[in-house]
Amino acid sequence: MNNHLSVVPLILGASPVVKGVLALLLLLSITSWGIMFNKWRRYRKVRREAEAFSTTFWGGSDLDTVLASIPQQYPNSPLPNIFQAGYREYMRHRRDDTSTGRGKIVAGTGLDGIRRALDAAFSREMEGLSRHLAFLATVGSTSPFIGLFGTVWGIVGAFQGIAMSKSTSLVVVAPGIAEALIATAFGLVAAIPAVVAYNKFTSDLKRMASNMQQFSSEFLNIIARHIKEQ
Repeated sequence: MNNHLSVVPLILGASPVVKGVLALLLLLSITSWGIMFNKWRRYRKVRREAEAFSTTFWGGSDLDTVLASIPQQYPNSPLPNIFQAGYREYMRHRRDDTSTGRGKIVAGTGLDGIRRALDAAFSREMEGLSRHLAFLATVGSTSPFIGLFGTVWGIVGAFQGIAMSKSTSLVVVAPGIAEALIATAFGLVAAIPAVVAYNKFTSDLKRMASNMQQFSSEFLNIIARHIKEQ
């Protein structure tokens, strides 16, 4: 391969605008890979802790014991946090009703408050889990166009070089065209992993959301039975 057509000399010889485009795409790619790695670790941890917590919860352990174990065993874990929010709301209602002399939770009022607490906790956890996914989607959708802009700019420069040299031979044309197409290649390199990762993490997030919503419904049914038995 001609050394003049290798990647590094072409990048070094590119115009300032094309170099700026390549630097931006490189920054977007590095940031995307950092987000992808962190999300992969985070989602794997969330799934592992959710399975462990579900086993403990449905294993017949006392709810007070389950609540007490959360800060040590499941710090900042979505499913235990949802349980924690719902059960603490239930305990608050029970304390309030005891202090007012009613002796038990009023079913409708108590369940509505617990449901709102579960929904609020679910929204908070989903917001945390979905953070930065929009960045991956943005990189995946805009990087090819950023690269295309660099390519168009590079081709314009290549044609200007042809006009100045007054020659259309391949030796004159090829370096300018190759330099321009590098921007498109960089755009695709940044976009493809971001799109794949976004689709993967979005699918994982939907499954986790479904599991959390199912747990919330089942937990609310358990609390409803507790209230009826009072």
